[in-house]
Amino acid sequence: MLYNDPESFREDMLKGYVAAYPSYVAQVPGGVVRASEMPENKVVVINGGGSGHYPAFYGYIGDGFMDATVVGNVFTSPSSEDVLSVVNSVNQGTGIFIVGGNYAGDKMNFNIARDSLIARGIDTRSFYITDDVASASQDQKEKRRGNVGTFLVFKAAGAAAAAGYSLDGLETVTARANDRTRTMSVGFRGCTLPGEDGPLFQVPHGKMEIGQGIHGEPGVGEDDLKPASEVARLLVERVLAEAPADDSKRIAVVLDGLGSTKYEELFVVWSTAKKLLEDAGYSLVAPVVGEVVTSLDMEGIALAVEYLDPELERLWLAPCDTPAFRRGNSTTSSHKMRELDAGAQQSVSFEPGTEASRQAAKFIVGAFDRVKDVISDSEERLAAIDGVAGDGDHGRGMVKGTSAAYEAARQAVANGAAAGSVMREAGRAWAAKAGGTSGVLWGSALETAGDVVGDDNDDYENVSLTERAVRAAANKIMELGGAKPGDKTMLDALLPFADSLATSAKKGVNLLDAWKVASDIAMKAAEDTAGMVAKVGRARPAAQRSIGTPDAGAISLAMCMKAAMPDEG
Repeated sequence: MLYNDPESFREDMLKGYVAAYPSYVAQVPGGVVRASEMPENKVVVINGGGSGHYPAFYGYIGDGFMDATVVGNVFTSPSSEDVLSVVNSVNQGTGIFIVGGNYAGDKMNFNIARDSLIARGIDTRSFYITDDVASASQDQKEKRRGNVGTFLVFKAAGAAAAAGYSLDGLETVTARANDRTRTMSVGFRGCTLPGEDGPLFQVPHGKMEIGQGIHGEPGVGEDDLKPASEVARLLVERVLAEAPADDSKRIAVVLDGLGSTKYEELFVVWSTAKKLLEDAGYSLVAPVVGEVVTSLDMEGIALAVEYLDPELERLWLAPCDTPAFRRGNSTTSSHKMRELDAGAQQSVSFEPGTEASRQAAKFIVGAFDRVKDVISDSEERLAAIDGVAGDGDHGRGMVKGTSAAYEAARQAVANGAAAGSVMREAGRAWAAKAGGTSGVLWGSALETAGDVVGDDNDDYENVSLTERAVRAAANKIMELGGAKPGDKTMLDALLPFADSLATSAKKGVNLLDAWKVASDIAMKAAEDTAGMVAKVGRARPAAQRSIGTPDAGAISLAMCMKAAMPDEG
């Protein structure tokens, strides 16, 4: 893979993308927005997610489709701060509709931004797509992840907004499009993340992954590699198995290459797939064969269908004009949006706090410094652990988060911040720069812990105070993520850590010794997650594969806790 620096891949890619399509898109902090004016009464439709999926998601900005896209790091959800930045660039007082895939990090960050916008009086709705039939059973379809069918649902939402639908109308038609969209995929080779020497995961020779995810997640099982005609049959049978009761026998169809399965191969598969669909009695409405959602250089195929009704068919056929997909006559204006002023950065001032709190703040900066170094050294290990049943981005995300937290903490102390404020600033920076599920969880946890620690205490070596802060952070993680002990998450290391602190507090142990004991317990608990089955997050669809490998989030948390305290007091 070509890159300048793996750390700046997203930024370098967006710079080139905007330079390639200046009449369509303009870059703003957090993503890209349409360069042309929007109709005054149009609801603004925004999608978003991690980069690495082009043409999804930012390739579909333009008339008749999306108005803006929030772009995260590779396979990592954008932060809530990025969402707010993009919204501020396109908000015209007509309402905001955010559409994304059903992934924990996207949902957390988009919902936090949505709630913040609502609090500001901006009518904002969010919706999450669940088209991947392999990722959960039909009776648990709310747990399904977004896959290539997101393109079909995005098209419905974008066309409806262009046609003047209200926010209520947009929600209704998008929900119906999602409910009538199915995707099934197979994978032949894993993708390679920028800076890595090989694929995120290996498909055994002569095998194929069944139910491949678009973030590099392994499928839900393996099968022998089959001829193109048999692959087509597998895909068709699975998406037709859940036809709606009011099936009109008219479908929109996408056969997608995922990154490295090229057009000639797709055409071979399509020749069989088309016949199978028609033999089943279906009329194929403007089918698309090509790349609409990819996963870097992943080799695989996905088949997505949308069971049309008259309204959905009109929206599917409605004209649009974007860099990656065009249909019908363009109505895009050549008038560019005004230049956006990001504003000058201002230094933040803080209340002074107590002397003890200011001294504790300096110690906290040192803790973040040690943590970022340990995580940087462990990036490859964390990526490998995460890649077993997830998407392999955990190491990169943790490096971004810990580095941002350290810089924010250091700057906060330079500006006079005390302990609680330093932790809150570190948390905000972690969430903003890392994005993803772990970014928002770590960021919110640190902010919550900072609220407990405060700036006005005089005894920051109090073990009970530390335990209360850790416990509050754990509760915040459970509130945001919906996980509980035993679900194979970072909680399975953090809660034993808090319990150990509580025990030490009762015994009168000093903070340094209490922390060291607790961090050892957290590491043992993290390693013990190897025997658990993943019940939430991106690892859930491949839960059985996660057995025998510890949870990456639990391991990284335990590493952070161990590194935070110096070897000597």
